[in-house]
Amino acid sequence: MAKMQYYGTGRRKSSVARVRLIPGKGTVTINKKDLKDYFGMEILKREVMRPFGIAGAEGKFDVIATVTGGGFTGQAGALRHGISRALIKSDIEMRPALKKAGFLTRDSRMKERKKYGLKKARKASQFSKR
Repeated sequence: MAKMQYYGTGRRKSSVARVRLIPGKGTVTINKKDLKDYFGMEILKREVMRPFGIAGAEGKFDVIATVTGGGFTGQAGALRHGISRALIKSDIEMRPALKKAGFLTRDSRMKERKKYGLKKARKASQFSKR
């Protein structure tokens, strides 16, 4: 019989993370790299692993994730969101704790589109009376 897998898609700003949880020892692989190799800053590594601590699932799942778009902070937030969603699919009892921590809310802040007649989203050329 095939191993049970749980999928979750996380998004933050312009980053998208496709996360797969497989029962295992707790290894985290992001874009075919280990967690410590992919994220240099310790705070980002902790941010990615926080859903496991709140749900009480440390060392129970291996994470295989593909992350695209945005910067490293946005990618870490997208991973956290995707892991949280996948954890809920594994056990619905984890939902209240993850919801209270705010890990199930999608951070929708994105870059505003450029409007015609302007240089950027809101920046206009300098006004001159004459």
